[in-house]
Amino acid sequence: MCWADLLVLLPAAPYRLAAFPFAALFHHLCASGRLSLTAWYIFLLTGGCLFAGTAMGSYAMLLLIPAAGSMLVLLSVSTACAHTWVFALQMSWHTLCHLGLSSQELDPQDARPAIALSAIMLLMQKATSLALDIHEVVVRLQLGQGLLQCTLPLCSYLLFFPALLGGPLCSFSRFRAQARALPCLLRAAGQRCLCALALQGLRVGLAGGLAGRQGCAGLGCLPCVWARALLLKLAYYWHWVLDEALLEVAGFKPEAGQGDLSVHDLWTLETTHRLAVFTRTWNKSTSRWLGRLVFQRCPAQPLLATFAFSAWWHSLRPGQVFGFLCWAVMVEADYRIHPFLSAWATSQGVKLPYRGTTWVFTQLIVAYILVAVETESFSMLYLLWTSCNSILPLSYGFALLLLLLAKKLKQN
Repeated sequence: MCWADLLVLLPAAPYRLAAFPFAALFHHLCASGRLSLTAWYIFLLTGGCLFAGTAMGSYAMLLLIPAAGSMLVLLSVSTACAHTWVFALQMSWHTLCHLGLSSQELDPQDARPAIALSAIMLLMQKATSLALDIHEVVVRLQLGQGLLQCTLPLCSYLLFFPALLGGPLCSFSRFRAQARALPCLLRAAGQRCLCALALQGLRVGLAGGLAGRQGCAGLGCLPCVWARALLLKLAYYWHWVLDEALLEVAGFKPEAGQGDLSVHDLWTLETTHRLAVFTRTWNKSTSRWLGRLVFQRCPAQPLLATFAFSAWWHSLRPGQVFGFLCWAVMVEADYRIHPFLSAWATSQGVKLPYRGTTWVFTQLIVAYILVAVETESFSMLYLLWTSCNSILPLSYGFALLLLLLAKKLKQN
């Protein structure tokens, strides 16, 4: 398996790698004091536009239009309505792009549409986060300073090149604060690059070991799905570490605990026996964004609403709808099953098998969800649903129903 094969799931990876020298140049110019505040914003904005044109070609217009639209909305509507209008604009455009591109017969070798859609998803995070900050008066737009002084920071934030194709989400307040004190993060970025290289090497080795294994039957499908999900997780881990390394080379270090993947997070994801803990740790900046945008604002069934919106945001493919709704049910079951089981696991001799067994269950359920989310056709989704891999999610769902029924009977 060659490097080109490993980049199929991450079509924007070569462009991220190509952006590292420009991020280092930007950091050098800032550290040497050769960029004024206005030049600082212009450099990031110009780099983002050029980066979008190089990676997406003509599809870059699908990104630039909603960015310009969101900026105009923020400058023209009241702070009380900013979030509603920006959200409506971004989600409508986002949905139209997904539906429009999915209805066309695109060249499967052309990565530009996928890169554009990914960038649009990230733009929505930044635009809605900024609109919420304005709505909650965390950020104040200084409209009296002139049009250029007001619009340039907004445009630069929405399109700055180190975060154009990847996260984690950086707030506008932190982005603006970095313009005044850009730290030296090259050592941290180098460590992340080494970590990314190690993750990719591990993925190469695992993919090579599984290359000759085709098909499965009965319970033998469980390790096959787990191994496939592990390859997907390693791809995501590599993607997040590389994104954070690019941001750190440019001088944009996430706040402590605000990045998508640290060594501690990686350990937590692979060792936790609680699906709820895995869910909170997985892609943390997106989890916090979804929590702020949906979970904290939904009056009824916020957990289900959050996962349903996440499926919509990811494009509403069959596997994503099924996978995210299954994820919501599994997390709800996790919240109720573990307190019930931990009440029985009081002695050390019982705690160890309890944690070991639930860790295996968590790993298999996560594998089932990840494989489902990546499934694009109804036929493949049906094969997954009718396989032995569905036994554990169905068991969790059945246990959830029993616990809910028992709680209802107890209240009556």
